[in-house]
Order: sequence, then structure tokens, then C-alpha cells
Amino acid sequence: MHAALADPARLRITDTLADGDASPSELAALVTMPSNLLAHHLRVLQESGLVSRHRSEGDKRRTYLRLVPGALDVLAGAPGPPGRAATRVLFVCTANSARSHLAAALWRRASAVPAASAGTHPAESIDPGAIDAARRHELPLPRQRPRHLTDVRRDGDLIVTVCDLAHEELGGLAAVHWSVRDPVPGRDPAGFDAALAELAARVGRLAPRLSAAS
Repeated sequence: MHAALADPARLRITDTLADGDASPSELAALVTMPSNLLAHHLRVLQESGLVSRHRSEGDKRRTYLRLVPGALDVLAGAPGPPGRAATRVLFVCTANSARSHLAAALWRRASAVPAASAGTHPAESIDPGAIDAARRHELPLPRQRPRHLTDVRRDGDLIVTVCDLAHEELGGLAAVHWSVRDPVPGRDPAGFDAALAELAARVGRLAPRLSAAS
């Protein structure tokens, strides 16, 4: 692990992936690196267990790269100063019925920066599985009707997509992407718990890196 991170380029990649996931082409643009050189560095990071790759739930031809949860914990020191500023965090998924609502609720518990949620194709209501998962984990979940992104978005919002379909639909509009598996189709409480746990971990990593914009 230390050998893999000894290269400044690989440190830049892991730092870029610290906030969220990215496809190889998105990552190449973010770190301004040729694709062949990026592929080499990603191979080293994957072989060292720092980065993983998985298929998109939206465009099956696309893959997303992410930091392996907990892989850097052994190296983590005290949190540094916030690196971003936003007036509000706006979590977006397709239906705005589960993941985005849960992410916003988790964010409100972790940060003073305001949060909201929206969807690209809103459902009629919050999914009962999300409500039950929030209740199991004692997470306050406002019973808000799912809303469309265009009705919620404000200037200064930091948009975080928590759904591959929404991320691919929005293109470069999202500042951060979290590729979280959709628990709604399976209707399995364990799937909702897993999504909630992943969202909680990601909120815990991003919240200290974000400050309220003045």
C-alpha cells in the first residue's frame, strides 16, 4: 500500500476518489492524465487493494472506480481543513424515493451545511423500504413527496448523484458521484440497510471536507 501511494500521480487519483466515484474517462479528465498512463496507475492501485471497479447499473458499458471502503483508514491522520464550500448539498437519484432521501437525512445529522434531495424522474412517494430502514436505524426521515431536480435545484448547490442512471443523465452537472446500488427492486430490508450503511460511510468522509459557503 505504501509503495502504491509513493507515486504523486497515484496520490492524486486516490485524493480525487476520496469524495466520490468516477468512470475512467471522467477520472482522466479530473486528474488531467492520458488514458494509457491512468490505466497503469489504476492497475497498481487495484492490485494493492486500494481501488475497485464495478459495472454501472445504468449504462452497462460503463464502469466506475471507487476507493475500497476502509482501505486508507490505517494511514488516516487528523482531518484536514475543508476543501470545498457549498451553500447546500443536493442529493439526486432517479426516483427520489430512497437513496437520495436517506443521504439527505444522514447529511443533516452530520453537517451544518443544509441538504435537500431530488430526482430526475420522481416517484409518487418515498419507498416504504426506505422509511422502514430509517426507522430501524433511528434516522429522522421527513415524509416529503419526491420532487424533480428542476423544482429543487438552486445556485450554489453541490450536486451529489447517488444513482448511476441519474449521474449518466446529468452528465457534468454533478460535482460528486456515489455509485450506490438501488435497493428498491429487490424489496429486501438487507438491501436498504446496505445502501444506508454505504451512504453513511460516504457522508462521513465528505462532510468534514465541505464547509458552508458565505
